[in-house]
Amino acid sequence: MQENLTSEGKCLFCGKTFAKAGINRHLATHLKEKTETGKQALSFLLKVETNKRYSTSPYFLSLWIDGEAKMKDVDRFLRDIWLECCGHLSAFKDLKRRRSGYGMFDRMEAYDYLDSGNIAKYEKMMEEISGEIPMSRKVKDVFYKGLTLEYEYDFGSSTELEITVIDAYPIKADKKIVLLSRNEPLEIMCSICKKVPATQVCAVCMYNEDAVFCDKCAEKHAKKCEDFADYASMPVVNSPRMGVCAYVGGTIDKERDGVFDLKS
Repeated sequence: MQENLTSEGKCLFCGKTFAKAGINRHLATHLKEKTETGKQALSFLLKVETNKRYSTSPYFLSLWIDGEAKMKDVDRFLRDIWLECCGHLSAFKDLKRRRSGYGMFDRMEAYDYLDSGNIAKYEKMMEEISGEIPMSRKVKDVFYKGLTLEYEYDFGSSTELEITVIDAYPIKADKKIVLLSRNEPLEIMCSICKKVPATQVCAVCMYNEDAVFCDKCAEKHAKKCEDFADYASMPVVNSPRMGVCAYVGGTIDKERDGVFDLKS
């Protein structure tokens, strides 16, 4: 990933653009205003970004979640906008929920419950062992202001996210999950010519060097990288999973999932 990329997003409510560092403070003012007229219930403002324990990146999502939504709804949304490629497993974890003293045999016992169809017992044990939150649980029974969760998609070529609950509101969200903002397409320029926005990434070379190319320069890279010409050419997309596994882009908010427009 190229350094010093500008990360900013537009507010769904007013259309103004804010930097990643300030967008959620701005969104909170709109949600506070909505509490005066909204239907009484419970909803949450979430910030989603890459897990800072492992890496930092300019990608972000700002979500308004209704309290009646389930964790599996949040999981599905994250897959649809940022992650889904091959139907991999995923999990939400609250590391503060973990209890000490669990070992291999406890995990084996949990898997026995899963094999026997006792899903409730399996979920309870896994929550105690690893802090894993059941997908069937309603978010109003999990979220609270200040909570930080870890989320992992694909336990092999993992994409790991951090989810922070910015605030809770005594109103019902407009729908289960509302995308309030996300980072606009990043100004990722071609690694070779430096003049044109990149459209392709080499999934093999990206771990050792900046390996993003415009279409013309991608042809040059293909001549020296057999893997790129064979299978490793992937599209530049607006997601922290860019270039990983078979990920080629999301299925929602597709207008902001593409390549940076130099004219904008």
